[in-house]
Amino acid sequence: MNEHLQTMDQIKSTLIDLGLKFGPKVLVAIVIMVAGVFVGRWLGGLVEQMLARFELEPPVQQLLVRVVRVLVLGLFAIMALQNLGVELLPLIAGIGVAGAGIALAMQGVLSNVVAGLTIIFTKPFRVGEYISIVSEEGQVEAIRLFSTVLSHADRSRIVIPNRKIVGEILHNYGTLRQVDVLVGVAYDTDLNHALAVIDEVLKANPRVLKDPAPVIAVSTLADSSVNVAVKPWVHVDDFGPAGGEINKAILEAFRGRNIVIPFPQREVRMLA
Repeated sequence: MNEHLQTMDQIKSTLIDLGLKFGPKVLVAIVIMVAGVFVGRWLGGLVEQMLARFELEPPVQQLLVRVVRVLVLGLFAIMALQNLGVELLPLIAGIGVAGAGIALAMQGVLSNVVAGLTIIFTKPFRVGEYISIVSEEGQVEAIRLFSTVLSHADRSRIVIPNRKIVGEILHNYGTLRQVDVLVGVAYDTDLNHALAVIDEVLKANPRVLKDPAPVIAVSTLADSSVNVAVKPWVHVDDFGPAGGEINKAILEAFRGRNIVIPFPQREVRMLA
């Protein structure tokens, strides 16, 4: 019983000695880290206000703000460790070895990050533009460090790893798309009249843009019809419904003006 009490007294005295020796240093280290958090937030907000003047992409602003906050917090962490008397050189060496191992294990993730930074700074496309790449297409919804998110016309979302984008052939439509409608008229049709009717239809459609001007031209002389290419420009969001509306309006206008849209015909002659 006496030995047990003596052991407890020794543990208690040891804890008191450690508290008196390291307690103030730990308290100061905690104060330093708390100050680092507040200073990092303050500098991050200041940098964010400064970057707002340069009209950078949101991912770039977020990245730079986070880098500033991490650097400030890292600096205060070094100050806290020095206050505790920690040797920094062995610690840095250990972190370097661990970092090399982590980098080898996360090559795919790191390649996505590097590709994301390449996309963010080279700006091959921006949020809101319509792109086509790696057999996928859609409107750019978000550009992140690891992936790019596209929204599709069927309301689905496409998430593409950034490493699959960099180095591939990219088709950037921007914020406008050109509708491609093909209309056939009979060979005896007054083409000037037919083209004028199509022009009236396009001008009556609120989705069709006046600038750039629509393209209306004879495309091909087919077997049974003269094909007219109708290619108006619309906003990306209007691309889906615009084609159907234009086809319907042209058909109704042709019927009202007695312009014939011929169907394919074959003439077969029987020789006796």
